[in-house]
Amino acid sequence: MKPPLLVVGHGTRDEPGVAEFGRFVARLGARMPVQVAGGFIELSPPPLTEAVAELYAAGHRRVAAVPLVLVAAGHGKGDIPGAMSRELVRHAGLSYTYGRPLGPHPTLLGLLEERLRAALGAEPGETAVLLVGRGSTDPDANAEVHKVARLFWEGRGASGPDQGLGLTAVEPAFISLARPSVEEGLDRLRRLGARRIVVLPYFLFSGILPDRVVTEARAYAGDHRELDVRCAEVIGDCDGLAGLVVERYEEALLGDIRMNCDTCVYRIAMPGFEDRVGAPQLPHHHPDDPAGHGHGHAHPH
Repeated sequence: MKPPLLVVGHGTRDEPGVAEFGRFVARLGARMPVQVAGGFIELSPPPLTEAVAELYAAGHRRVAAVPLVLVAAGHGKGDIPGAMSRELVRHAGLSYTYGRPLGPHPTLLGLLEERLRAALGAEPGETAVLLVGRGSTDPDANAEVHKVARLFWEGRGASGPDQGLGLTAVEPAFISLARPSVEEGLDRLRRLGARRIVVLPYFLFSGILPDRVVTEARAYAGDHRELDVRCAEVIGDCDGLAGLVVERYEEALLGDIRMNCDTCVYRIAMPGFEDRVGAPQLPHHHPDDPAGHGHGHAHPH
């Protein structure tokens, strides 16, 4: 019998984002023949420890944990495994297999295209795209956002087979911790001649950071009224995303985990990040996990 699916999110102080995570976990539970539980490593309930306890109380001693993250940054590489290691100590006989982050993946590119088309509506014409990721202190994670932007351009750009979108450029940007910023990305596209720009957030659910993307994009548009700046929706709770999580779950069970370790700062001494090689990975402090007080760290997301 297959083990249950444990969906592990980062957490957010944005209540609509928390609710969307809950609906997504319920969607997965309705489509999968195994028990599904979900929790966050910090910031918001339900905490990961409650989700694990739920599965453990149901008699499960092996689970498949899938990180609900888009890029292989610190959360997926260290924070979630650190939190899971703590759960192994708390629950005797528990073991887990770990899936890989969701992106980059053709499914995500397709969902991003759907959000772009919705933002454009029935208005064909030349359009530039600013793909905005979260941003990280992990160079590998930031490079993945650049890769997604390039993959989105391939086949959809001016020389590609899909001329219906009318794309003239796809540029990456970040909302925190990395550059270019949203303003810098928009300014680059304007200087390249764009007159219509769709800001495409590379985020799973609504939250404080995606809201900030919209706020900064609108502020830029207000200062450059000659531009048509539109903001697309986040990927959101949908069947396509659920199908990708199921794929990552099946991969984890088969042991087919093709993570890229060639540019991981915890394994390779990259210039400027040498101190991270072999660094211990600790769980975050979660406000709803009293036993975790004094350990890990928190982020104001």
